[in-house]
This record gives sequence, structure tokens and C-alpha cells, in this order.
Amino acid sequence: MTTTMPASPSAANPRQRPRPGRTTPIGLALAIAAGLLAGCAQHAPPPEWEQNAHGAATRASEAYLSGDDRVAAQEWRRARSEVARTARPDLLARVVLLECAVRVASLAQVGCPDFEPLREGADAAEKAYAQYLEGRAVGAAAGTDLLPPAQRAVRAGGSAALAGVDDPLARLVAAAVLHARGETSPEVARRAIEAASERGWRRPLMAWLLRAVEQAQQRGDAAQVEVLRQRLRVLQGGGN
Repeated sequence: MTTTMPASPSAANPRQRPRPGRTTPIGLALAIAAGLLAGCAQHAPPPEWEQNAHGAATRASEAYLSGDDRVAAQEWRRARSEVARTARPDLLARVVLLECAVRVASLAQVGCPDFEPLREGADAAEKAYAQYLEGRAVGAAAGTDLLPPAQRAVRAGGSAALAGVDDPLARLVAAAVLHARGETSPEVARRAIEAASERGWRRPLMAWLLRAVEQAQQRGDAAQVEVLRQRLRVLQGGGN
């Protein structure tokens, strides 16, 4: 049976779509790369490249968020290589956006420069998401409705909607985009810190704790600065 892929993340099998506010096991990663998980017909197993790409993307995301650059780089290369077997620029664009998303979530970058060479072959959903990661408003023409459900909710409701985003990675990405747009309230940082701490993701936790320290210092909140610095000492000391 011939494998057919959805034209965009929003075109995946409805039974496999994530609930609003929560994505699949690797969070936003799979919301963006939903086409890698949709499979083909109802009973046919997914092709080998799809399973391999999914596994590599999962490991890469976890490794990067945990601070393991060597494993992350290795697994991202493997994910891209497996998807490249299809000669589908739209599918490769999803993997690239996934990698960018975990970097954005960690405050390591804004936007997705690696997406630009793939823009022409990407679908509307990928283009809308790339624009979203830049912190720019995604207007109706760009397809706000094509964003993953959690990001769509935050796009509409701002920082107040973060409380309704259950998935830790989706919440981190949304918080980072709000930050890039200038919405840098202590509540945004608090929600991001909670998400990273829940999963033990050292990289984004460090970045958001440092950002929260800066904010507390600007407010003149010495007590909060000390609380945050104590958390940083625990994180940096590895429990020793």
C-alpha cells in the first residue's frame, strides 16, 4: 500500500490530533512534525524512515533540552537524513522547525534561520509557524489557525493563556515567543521555569532562571533574587 502523507500538520488523521494545550509525547515537536507520525492507511505500519525520524527527533529534543549537545547534534543529523530519503522539502522543513522550536524554548535563539532555504517548498502551516517563532504577529493571511493548538491559544490570549498549556515544551515555546514580543512579565518566566523544572530540562531552566533573576533585580525584589539564585546553585551544583 502506498504511503501518503498529509499536506500539512493540520491535515493529519483527526484521531491523532493533540488536545488543545497538550501535544504528543515530545510536545511541540510532534505538533510541528505531525506529518511524520500520521502513517498511511488505517492499518498499514509507518515506513521505516518515518519511525527512524520520529525516534531521532525525540532523542534529539530531549538531549538538547537536557544540555547534551553531542547527542542532540548527532540525532538531529539522523532525523534530517531519514526525512531526506523522501525528497520532500515540506517534511524536512518540519524537522528543521522542530529543532528551532527547542532552541527558541531555551532562549538560545529567536526565529528559525535554517527554515529559509526550505521556505519555497514548505506548506502554509510551516510558514506560519516559522513566522510565529520569530515573535512576529501571525495575521489571518498567514494562517493563525494553522498554528499548533497550544500556540494558537497563547497567540490569542497572551500570557494569561499559558496557565492552560499543559505540555511543558509547548508552554516553554509559547513563553519564549511572548518574551520575544516584549511580554516579559514575571508570570511568563514563572510558567516557563515550572515547565522546565517539571521535566528536568536543564538548558531552558538555566536560561529562564537567569532571566527571572534579571527581572527581580530590576524590580528591586532582593528576596526573590535570593530564592532564584538558590535554585541556580542547586542546578549548577548537580546536587553536590
